Amino acid sequence: MERLRLRYTDAKRALDTLKEILEKPFSIVVRDATIQRFEYTFEALWKFLKEYLKEQEGIISNSPKTCFRDAFSAGLLSEEEAVKFLEMTDDRNMTAHTYNENVAQILYKRINEHSVFMERLMQNIEKKWKLQG
Repeated sequence: MERLRLRYTDAKRALDTLKEILEKPFSIVVRDATIQRFEYTFEALWKFLKEYLKEQEGIISNSPKTCFRDAFSAGLLSEEEAVKFLEMTDDRNMTAHTYNENVAQILYKRINEHSVFMERLMQNIEKKWKLQG
């Protein structure tokens, strides 16, 4: 349970930093910082979800896409949200290619919507977790 709480705290903090940078006016530096914050927020979120599914649902998931499919099966995500998270996983994988201006711009434009879905997932887990704990 302690590991789950640590993962939760990491994901919550990361999401807060992402929301913070999204409020800044656009510049190349802000764009690049936003992409980096998206990258580590995504990592923290899926690792928290992985731990949550293991400890609270008894589901073992070893990759982000599997976690999001399992979150759908566990009722944490709607079908539409699960699809968005699968697309988000692809975007996370594209962050290694942000040296390409076009890729960086495409990713940057999607991150605001991604943050909304991440926030919603956290809220869904918080509601369900409180019922159990």
